[in-house]
This record gives sequence, C-alpha cells and structure tokens, in this order.
Amino acid sequence: MSCQTTIKSDGEDLFNGKDLRGWHVDVPDMDRDADVKSPFLVRDSKLVSMGKPPGHLITDHSYKNYRLEVEYRFAGEPGNCGVLVHASTPRALYKMFPKSLEVQMMHENAGDFWCIVEDITVPDMVARRGPKEEWGITEGKKRRILNLTDGSEKPLGEWNSMIIECLDNAIKVWVNGDLVNYGYDCTVASGQIAVQAEGSEVEFRKIRLTPITALSDDL
Repeated sequence: MSCQTTIKSDGEDLFNGKDLRGWHVDVPDMDRDADVKSPFLVRDSKLVSMGKPPGHLITDHSYKNYRLEVEYRFAGEPGNCGVLVHASTPRALYKMFPKSLEVQMMHENAGDFWCIVEDITVPDMVARRGPKEEWGITEGKKRRILNLTDGSEKPLGEWNSMIIECLDNAIKVWVNGDLVNYGYDCTVASGQIAVQAEGSEVEFRKIRLTPITALSDDL
C-alpha cells in the first residue's frame, strides 16, 4: 500500500532519466507468464512505454495538490496512452486499470477525462459525456468526458507538453499551453500517478511534480 509523501518545495522529477526508481510495474500478463517482459523501459534517457503487453507503471508514493508536467511524443505510429492521477486500488476496472481518473493522451484526443471507478464533474456535462442515464464509472458505462479543444497537439513525432494541475477536488489540464479540460467535485483528491501501456509506443522525456502552493496564479 502506498503512503502519501511530501513534494519538495522546488519540485521533483518523478523520472530520473536513468532507471525506474520510485515506480513499480503492474502488468497482468507478467503474472501469468514469467517470460513476458515489462513494456516499460529506459532508452536514451527517456522513459518508454512500448504499449504491449498492456498495463501500468505506477509511482510508489501517493501525492496531493500538485502540478504535473509531462513531455511526451508518439515517435512512430499514432495511438493510445494516458496519465492516471489519484490512482489507488489496482486492477479495479476490467481487471486491468487502477481506480483513478485518467487524463487521455491518445493521438488527437489529448485532454479527455476517463472515469475509472472514480468520478469528476465538468461544465456542459451532457454535451461532453452523453445522456445522464448512461453515466457511470464502471464497465459498460459512459466514462469518457470529451476535452474542450481540437488542434492543441503537435504533429506526430514532435514533443507535446501536458500540464495536469490537481488541487483539492479539482483538475485542470493544459496541452501545449491550451486549457483543454477542467473538472471539479472529484470523488478523490489524492493518490498515485501512473502511465499506461495501451497498445502504442510512447516516449516521455519529462515527468515533473511541483507542489501547488509553490506556484504563481498565472499559468
């Protein structure tokens, strides 16, 4: 079980550019077959999610009230990945996804929210999530909440900057400087952070955490 840790006042790099210290892998296929290799590795000072087998790389510690800066790119084919915040119970959805709120990184969909056994509210909820009677946080329910913009992502192969600001029960997301999503009344306000292996190779060159209290108000 993770414990909540205090973020250094000047921030800290969750990925050190050398190894996966501070993280652990949760890949169901690795439980079933000892010969299956982890989809997460370090290559040329970058954290790489190879996409397969599916699973998650999860921080050992939990965090609250922070600004998470991620720089990523799909170096080859466009595809799917995501950053999970406020993660807790592993394999809570489809025996794969930890209980969390996902900030989508899927090509041309960066900034969508996905509810994974946790929930969040956004403005214009029906327009962005669908009919209210179909909302939910478990299998078969409408868990996707569309982002606010199109065209915020860089061309394929270029580096994208994503900022996720988690403060109390609210989450704001920027992609390359554009505010692409904002939600409130989250059912959770702290937890682990995770990145996905979800079918596509993705490179990360920066994953940095800064406490909210150390930030200025003008982002």
